[in-house]
Amino acid sequence: MTNGISRRHVIQAAYGTTAVLGASGFSGASMAAAQCGSASDEPFYREDWFGEPWRKPEAAVLIHGNDESSVVWYAWLPRMGSEFRVIRPDLPGFGRSAIPPRFQWSLKGLAGFVARVLDRAGIQSAHIIGAKTGGAIAMQFAADYPNHTLTLSVASGPASVIQISNPSSVPQHDKLGSRAPKEMVEYWNTMFGNAPAEGTRGLHTALAKFDLARDGVLQRIRAPALVITADKSALQPVEKVRAYQRLIPNSRLVVLNSDAYHIAAANADECVANVLAFIRETRQKT
Repeated sequence: MTNGISRRHVIQAAYGTTAVLGASGFSGASMAAAQCGSASDEPFYREDWFGEPWRKPEAAVLIHGNDESSVVWYAWLPRMGSEFRVIRPDLPGFGRSAIPPRFQWSLKGLAGFVARVLDRAGIQSAHIIGAKTGGAIAMQFAADYPNHTLTLSVASGPASVIQISNPSSVPQHDKLGSRAPKEMVEYWNTMFGNAPAEGTRGLHTALAKFDLARDGVLQRIRAPALVITADKSALQPVEKVRAYQRLIPNSRLVVLNSDAYHIAAANADECVANVLAFIRETRQKT
């Protein structure tokens, strides 16, 4: 379970080892942060809920990509946190999550890690959302844990190994797109430059030979699914995304006008709007 902490205690905890607060500029926001337990191998996650404190919202789990941590979902929080109990785990070896002993570096192992976060947070089921590598993990999770998946949303998540044939010479250009401001590019360059080596190597191992279509993972997904991609991404052509999306039962594809691969960051507002509309529509059908 999570431990609620006051705004005053947040300042103190920011320099400690037990908690981190999901930052909020909203007055009256209910804010909480959690590290699941005190053991070094426990997963760490941030939790945000900006709605009325008496409401019991559904949960949404946001899974980040490689070389990142849960802080990268900053642009999603204002709208997502007003409708959902938002859980943002740090993947093993990133942020404040240690790598569990004898951890299995595979998509199945990473999906199990996310399941452990839900269990520690006391969540039975949630809307599962992933970007880039987090999207691949989200698809594996939805297949392996159908009873814990309300809906699945994937933003530029690969279903197999990405092969870059003609990478850009501009740092972060292929990931963030040509419209990303200089300050944003610098921020992401710094983040990637300081990414923990052990966690990065582990995720590379997990993604070295994966193919969710070949392994029958996509075909096992039963939750309503939304796949979002960009029309001009240099790293993932629309045709490749459409091919795997069609293997997911009860799924749809949304193509954004962008040359970014990391559309969850570069096109955050559009991604959030599509995810929220998708979830609302799904609710009306059930």
